Amino acid sequence: MIAKETYEKAVKETLAFYEKANIILTEEEKQKIEVADFGLNDLYHTGLEILTYVNTERVCAKEMVLFPHQTCPEHIHPPVAGEPGKEETFRCRWGKVYLYVDGEPTEKPQVQHPDGVYTVFHEVVLTPGEQYTMYPGTKHWFQAGDEGAVVSEFSTKSRDESDIFTDPAIIRVEE
Repeated sequence: MIAKETYEKAVKETLAFYEKANIILTEEEKQKIEVADFGLNDLYHTGLEILTYVNTERVCAKEMVLFPHQTCPEHIHPPVAGEPGKEETFRCRWGKVYLYVDGEPTEKPQVQHPDGVYTVFHEVVLTPGEQYTMYPGTKHWFQAGDEGAVVSEFSTKSRDESDIFTDPAIIRVEE
């Protein structure tokens, strides 16, 4: 479980990133920021800060922050409840994000290879205003550049508790 002081520091830093990206949040939204360290207790290397605007039976919209060189570990959104799995579009709002997906491996990836288990290395670089859509069944992971990144996610229903991570040490939703 993430330490209270680490959580509070991360939320404060996350709010500063949203300000840099000119994303206006209500006081209620500021209180709903999730700090995910994936059970590794190494937030600034492997982690993700998330604000979920909406998550209904059909759609989901999130605002995500990655601190400099922070990585969201490799995972896949599996079929759940008769649905094919999550389809999601990432749109970079600020900074630079390096997205790695199934496909031909990039010969010289631009990121620092993170600790853990990673198997896909087809690099997609997103800068502000650029976006990329991942269809159900796409294994992926992503890492921020030198300044960090703010990324909007638009998707079908999010079921984070069902995500399957390549690294068995990952815990997405702590009990």
